[in-house]
Amino acid sequence: MKSHTLSESPTLPSYIVRYGSMRNLGVMQAGSTDSYRRGQEVIVKTDRGTESGQVLCEASDDALSHLDDPPSGRILREFGDQDADDLAANEAGRAKLMKDVEKQIEKLGLVMQLVDVEQILGRQRVVIYYLAEARVDFRELVKLLAAMLSTRIEMRQIGVRDEAKLLADYGDCGKPVCCNTHLVKMPPVSMKMAKLQKATLDPTKISGRCGRLKCCLRYEFETYDEIQKSMPNVGWRIVTRQGKAKVIAQQILAEQLLIETEDHRRMLIDASEVLSVLEKTSPAKPKKKKKKKPKPKPKN
Repeated sequence: MKSHTLSESPTLPSYIVRYGSMRNLGVMQAGSTDSYRRGQEVIVKTDRGTESGQVLCEASDDALSHLDDPPSGRILREFGDQDADDLAANEAGRAKLMKDVEKQIEKLGLVMQLVDVEQILGRQRVVIYYLAEARVDFRELVKLLAAMLSTRIEMRQIGVRDEAKLLADYGDCGKPVCCNTHLVKMPPVSMKMAKLQKATLDPTKISGRCGRLKCCLRYEFETYDEIQKSMPNVGWRIVTRQGKAKVIAQQILAEQLLIETEDHRRMLIDASEVLSVLEKTSPAKPKKKKKKKPKPKPKN
């Protein structure tokens, strides 16, 4: 029997649905022509089993352009009272399930840190999230848990950012952490981004709940980078309405330059006031002093 894909049923609407502890985004096809609104709770069928999810929007071409190869599935029905009871029962048994898994990990002497346990709503699967520095042979653990829980066991090794996505609540800004709300991807963040935005370089102040550089440092980086490229660099000699000058510093977001004129006056001007560039030079980097090698002791 041939399976039906989304493209084979063009009359049925599709939606982007968020589901699971890791807040996965999938394209779910409605089982009928019924429409669903943003924020509506639904029951979906994914490759993991029957799960609860939340409708975000219709799966338009524009919405899909922001996702890379999203998983597909089906919307089975609206979230009902029985589903709420089942979800509450899963959550009530989660603490005991965590303890049971931890006991088995300790019993087998596995070098891994249990982070979270997710029991799929339909109870077809239990997903175990863990941290480990090296590869872990968990085959015996899977056998023990599968026999104990009578369901399929999936082991999922994650990183510290994923750990924050599962467990963190609020950030230093007072709002829910980005990785647990709107972020679909967690792109790399570098110290260069903090330096360009004139952020403090104190690791304790620019690190998130995961201990890594805050994801929000990336939000405005491209804007800062684009503006900076359109402005004369520090050290360049320019011509302004005040005459020839040298760029001392940049105020990127305000698109202003601190300049020093030939008569040693310093002033702040708009980048648009630069008439031309005379010389493109960068400040010389201080040379590192070479350590003198100790003179060999004379042999007796």
